[in-house]
Amino acid sequence: MADDDYREGGLEFGADFLIGAATAAYQIEGAVAEDGRGPSIWDTFSHEPGRTRDGDTGDVACDHYHRLDADLDLMAGLGLEAYRFSIAWPRIQSTGSGPGNRAGIDFYGRLVDGLLARGIRPIATLYHWDLPQALEDAGGWTNRDTAYRFSDYAAIVGEALGDRVDTFTTLNEPWCSAYLGYGSGAHAPGRTSGRDALTAVHHLNLAHGLGVQALRATSAGEPHYSVTLNFHALRPGTEDPRDAADAIRRIDGLANRVFTHPMLRGEYPADVLEDTAAVTDWAFVRPGDLDDIRQGIDVLGVNYYSTATVRDWDRVAPRQHADGHRPSAGTAWPGSEGVEFLEQPGPHTAMGWNIAPEALEQLLVHLHEEFPDQPLMITENGAAFDDRVSEDGAVHDPRRVDFLQRHFVAAHRAIARGVDLRGYLVWSLLDNFEWAYGYTKRFGVVRVDYDTLERTVKDSGRWLAEVARTHRLPAV
Repeated sequence: MADDDYREGGLEFGADFLIGAATAAYQIEGAVAEDGRGPSIWDTFSHEPGRTRDGDTGDVACDHYHRLDADLDLMAGLGLEAYRFSIAWPRIQSTGSGPGNRAGIDFYGRLVDGLLARGIRPIATLYHWDLPQALEDAGGWTNRDTAYRFSDYAAIVGEALGDRVDTFTTLNEPWCSAYLGYGSGAHAPGRTSGRDALTAVHHLNLAHGLGVQALRATSAGEPHYSVTLNFHALRPGTEDPRDAADAIRRIDGLANRVFTHPMLRGEYPADVLEDTAAVTDWAFVRPGDLDDIRQGIDVLGVNYYSTATVRDWDRVAPRQHADGHRPSAGTAWPGSEGVEFLEQPGPHTAMGWNIAPEALEQLLVHLHEEFPDQPLMITENGAAFDDRVSEDGAVHDPRRVDFLQRHFVAAHRAIARGVDLRGYLVWSLLDNFEWAYGYTKRFGVVRVDYDTLERTVKDSGRWLAEVARTHRLPAV
């Protein structure tokens, strides 16, 4: 095969390079009203008519809560070296405040102990979008107090699990929590205010910093500390890239730098503040906040799926909104009214996202150049396709195998270019509740029959198991 299609075989990863898979609590656990778990914003949102495809909810999902041991054995059978899961905040604190719920703490204790017993490193994410509904009723992420409640929650988790967890990740994709939850309305809690979205950005950043401090103060072991961001890999939508430079700058600011700069540099980019001045005056940023937000982290989590193509909107042709997310009432891009997102050429996944492994390599190299001393880890990468069960009962998913092979090649090339990349976690271990898309999109390397909840390892799961075992990409 030609090198430029990212399909080389035989490439080897070092013995210390972690290979595993990832999930999120609301997407797989089910048992939403058991053992003291309170409602989250996703429980509320998914039960509101019209919010999710086919009215699907996470009430049962993959029933992981009741099938923990079997799922742990499944991970061991795949030879996973690491497993990234999220902790459901309302399972630890039903209303987002007060003492920890013993039954919830014990569930995650069994999960962590089960992983360690099987030689799998636990990577625990504290927040994967399931804010306790009681906190949303008090203002959610637009309320500064939510960041302090997150710190209290982090302290409970650190005390309970900090002697055994390998890596704590504070937040997963705060861009989605802020902009899709409070700006566009496509995600819970479904608000559509640009000011609310930017307020949420800051309070999520603050929660990250306070959370790291709380974890450090309470963890008895020596876990690593992390945050996971969904980076937007941007391309110019003009023949001359210089003609799209301002559009790229604006979206890069809102999507990427508004998180990396306060977290890693202790500052908000001046151009982002200027771009959004008509939306908010940023008065919610208080003295000392940026010092709290900037906490040294051991690894920066990188979630990557596809690219986005932008250009300046000339206000003559109809504006396109092809940013890769479901159309909604509001906007995920406050302060960027002059930017147009363009449809991207295929091939595409079932999500309509373009397949571009070269952009993953470019993204990793760019992050390394911008933050040269910051280790990275791919904490999510994967693809949804319309899988089918064959007559022999197997799930042959060659497009997903090809997708993963090519993106692993991209990661290998980034390492060869000097990037300190510590591992690769495939999204997702299981087919699951895909947020507003309900159960219509399958990302798993393991199929879940939503009627019987039976698990079937797909060809992509067997591929991942082979890569984890050998640390070598198969021949193609």
